[in-house]
Amino acid sequence: MDEQACPRCKTTKYRNPSLKLMVNVCGHALCDSCVDLLFLKGSGSCPDCGVPLRRSNFRVQIFEDPFVEKEMDIRRRVMRDYNLKEEDFANLQDYNNYLEEVERIVYNLTNNIEIVSTNQSIDRFKRENKDLIAKNRIRSGREEIILEELLEEEKILVESRKRAIAHEEMLEKKKKMRSKEALIDELMFSEQSAASIVETFKKRKLEEQEEMERHREPSPPPLVAATQFSTGIKFSQRIPKDGFLPVPKEDDTPLFKYEPLVLTRNGPSAPTWEEVTEKKYINHVRESSVVERAGGYLPQLACLRALEEAFDGLRTVAVARWTGQVA
Repeated sequence: MDEQACPRCKTTKYRNPSLKLMVNVCGHALCDSCVDLLFLKGSGSCPDCGVPLRRSNFRVQIFEDPFVEKEMDIRRRVMRDYNLKEEDFANLQDYNNYLEEVERIVYNLTNNIEIVSTNQSIDRFKRENKDLIAKNRIRSGREEIILEELLEEEKILVESRKRAIAHEEMLEKKKKMRSKEALIDELMFSEQSAASIVETFKKRKLEEQEEMERHREPSPPPLVAATQFSTGIKFSQRIPKDGFLPVPKEDDTPLFKYEPLVLTRNGPSAPTWEEVTEKKYINHVRESSVVERAGGYLPQLACLRALEEAFDGLRTVAVARWTGQVA
């Protein structure tokens, strides 16, 4: 994060720890100071790509890579319209095709590929599925409201528990302070010996602890190991009561033993790897690029494959003529 810098003023996170980078729809980042300077006249364009920008579209950069921010923003805008569910389709194949189409649209818009045709397909989808989109928006809004209410209830419950625990700790602290002050006063003004006073306070403290134990709420029951997922699907293998899984049975299947492939040849043998290079067969094959060589491709492979297929064809014709199948 210290290497993050504003592309316009070149200020880095190392020089200015309070640097706040902001991104817009184009995916290029600017610091908050440069954004303010950019919109002093009311409008501005991106210094990198020249796309017209609006001040309201800028948001704080969360991820280190601004390209990820751009993809997330595009995906969020696309999913507002592409909000169909699996039950909206006739079969699973149509739903999977729909998901692939969504990913294609997000990829094209993120990488600036076929922008015009992609936007046209989005508009066409919105016209053809207008009713479904509106229905799913209403349903999603209701689900979000319910989720927000549940989160708010959970937050209130957590806060109330924290306050209750803090109140109990404060009462316990005050009680200890009063007991300590009473012990000091007793030692200062009582005519009894210090040992007997301390012993009396110890007994009193033990009695108070026993009284608290009797009035303490019972502990919750022990957690039972789950036997199924939240969807209702049961686990395929249960853990025994002792907490150990059974020892797997030893597999008696014999180990695989490699045996080289033996080709039955009915004619002349194809050239070997060394002969392809020595007899200059590869002179008529295109040289491999650096990327192809990194993937394991060599021109000898293509040449050997072509020669093998050619020789196989010759042998097939020869055998067919010998058996009388070809005139």
